[in-house]
Order: sequence, then structure tokens, then C-alpha cells
Amino acid sequence: MPSLGRPRAKGPSPSGLGTERDILDAAAHLFCTAGYGSTSTHKIAARAGISQASMYHYFPGKQAILLRLLLQTVRPSVQFATALSDRPEPADVRLWALCSYDTRLLLSGRDNIGALYLLPEVDQEPFAEFHSERERLYAVYRELVASVTESDPEAAQQATALVTGLVESVILRRRTEGAMAADEVAPAIADAALRVLRVPERRLREAARSPLTVPEEVMS
Repeated sequence: MPSLGRPRAKGPSPSGLGTERDILDAAAHLFCTAGYGSTSTHKIAARAGISQASMYHYFPGKQAILLRLLLQTVRPSVQFATALSDRPEPADVRLWALCSYDTRLLLSGRDNIGALYLLPEVDQEPFAEFHSERERLYAVYRELVASVTESDPEAAQQATALVTGLVESVILRRRTEGAMAADEVAPAIADAALRVLRVPERRLREAARSPLTVPEEVMS
């Protein structure tokens, strides 16, 4: 953990959110524009407005920064999904809420961090925590899909792949379409996910009106 009393090397935080946030924001932008392999810790530090030595006080290297960024794309959804497990609402309502929330998370932020999922480096052991969190999220998706479809585990697995594929399609859309309106896209994705599972239209309307779908802050 960084020492809260450690001063910046080059003046106040540009964002006003603190040095650690500045490092993450700088790295996210560089990883998504220049590329992970082409981005050095020196470039990250320079964009964050700090010295390279100061950056190492917060992160041991760019691998650790990438891990933190990846976790930001999944951990809030894991927490939301876990909370849904204890809710009394029908499974289709909870699944709609999860799809909507997860989509909003992937659309949040200036940079399309989800696009970093496909980096070959992400398959390596240092990113095991990210994959573990992602599997926790998919486990809730599978549980909800199985309840909605009343299908066997194999069929539920295939259906879950379709649902999560729809949600994560916004990652590729951000690359080609740029910024998208989450208030429009998230409900549309959630509707499409339930239609894939052949949920009646009236149930979609009920799910959209559920208090579970009230937008929350998905990423600081």
C-alpha cells in the first residue's frame, strides 16, 4: 500500500483525485491508444505528471497497473452479482439487472479498458486474480440463466456464453463506434439477452421497471 504522506514529484494531482488514480488513468489511456507493449513505465509516469521513482512507490510495474485496471472492469459487477443472489426477485428480473449493470460498467470511463482482455499477456499467471473474479461473475450468470431456462448444466453453459457474449460485445463496439450512451445501450443489451433465452416480452417490461435496474455508480 502506498504511503499517504509521500509527496508528488511534479506538483499537485492533475485530476485532483490523487496520484494513484492519475497513474491508472494515464496507463489506461496509453494502453488503449499506444498499446500495452509500446507503453513504458516512464511514459506512464510522465503522463501522470510524476517521476518514475514516485510511480514505483504505488505500483511495482506496468503489469500490476494492468491487473488493477482489469479488475476495475469486473469486480464491481461481481459485487453486484453476489448481492443479487440473495434477492427475492425472479431470476429473469435479476438477470436483466445484471446484464444492464455489467454493460454499464464496460461502457464507463474514458478509455475502453475491456479491449485489453485480448492481450496475450493477460493469459499469464500474474493475472490469475482477474480470471478468478471473471469466473465468479460468470458463475452467477450461469446460475441465473439455468433458473430462467430451467435447462441442464450443459445447455445452461451454452446459453450463458450467448448472454455474456452480448454483454461483452460492447467492448468491440466501443472500438468501432466510440462513445455510446449507456442509458440506451445497457437496457437494449439486457433485453436482447433475455430474448435469446426466449423470455416473454411482458417479462422484459417488468424486468426493466424493477428497482434493481436503477443505475448505480459503476466505476469511480
